[in-house]
Amino acid sequence: MYRASPTSSGSPVGPGLAIGQRLSPAGGVRIDGIDLAQPLSPASRDRIIAALHRDHVVVFPGQHLTREQQFTFSQNFGEVEVKRAAAGKRHGVAHIISNLDAAGRPVDRSSSPVSNYRWHTDKSYHAVPPMLTTLFAVEMPECGGDTEFANTAMGYAALPAAMQRRIAGLRVVFRWGARSDAAAVPPTGPGMPGPGPDPAEREAVDHPLVRTHPETGMRALYLGNHSSHILGLPEADGRALLDRLLAHTTQRRFVYAHRWQQGDLVMWDNRCLLHRAMANYRLGRDRRVLHRTVVAGTVPV
Repeated sequence: MYRASPTSSGSPVGPGLAIGQRLSPAGGVRIDGIDLAQPLSPASRDRIIAALHRDHVVVFPGQHLTREQQFTFSQNFGEVEVKRAAAGKRHGVAHIISNLDAAGRPVDRSSSPVSNYRWHTDKSYHAVPPMLTTLFAVEMPECGGDTEFANTAMGYAALPAAMQRRIAGLRVVFRWGARSDAAAVPPTGPGMPGPGPDPAEREAVDHPLVRTHPETGMRALYLGNHSSHILGLPEADGRALLDRLLAHTTQRRFVYAHRWQQGDLVMWDNRCLLHRAMANYRLGRDRRVLHRTVVAGTVPV
């Protein structure tokens, strides 16, 4: 496992914008010299997309963003999900991900089977999952509270040829809370991944176990939390295979861990990564508050 260093050397790729060295063998790159609160030039946008395709996780340190500005920045890359109507919710802004309860007190939700502390890809239970996510650090623990990213393209490439042949063409069934009874009674609170999907979105969907990235053509495993079983296999056998592949692609050599600093904005590619929050801080005592956007993707193939 590798963590970002506080600094990284970079070479200029345009006025004021420098792309640093890769942060780990598993991915991650730092981009300095850009203020994401300002309009993004087409050239800068293209360089960011190229970095995302190459390194999968892009870190922009030292940002000062309102929720509206983060939403606007994310619109450079596609249609941004708008939070569905709910009491007190605003549209057209990044939404809040935190470990706080309704009274603003830190709580420990790490044991929840649908919490962000488990390996997952954002909204894999959607028929059309998002292609990328941005997360902005507002309040972070003094120590810990990292986010880990597992490179599922590297994981797939490292599989024995016989296993690659075995899983070719298989499809995974996803459903929110699939491996627990949580789908029946979704949790609430800003620290959870939302109050669960709308009732119409709770139906099971299936996606390829090996998906092809629409821009780069690379193949990656598609699995994680909310995956139920594999079509055409006995459920127990399918779950065992998914567990085996998850353990394989989350080995330390395929993982980059981001150690957050306040003001970091991190963007990542959901089409070739799993991620999870780390419970390596004082759960129930330290505040961990981030703002998130997700950008619409395409049907996995």
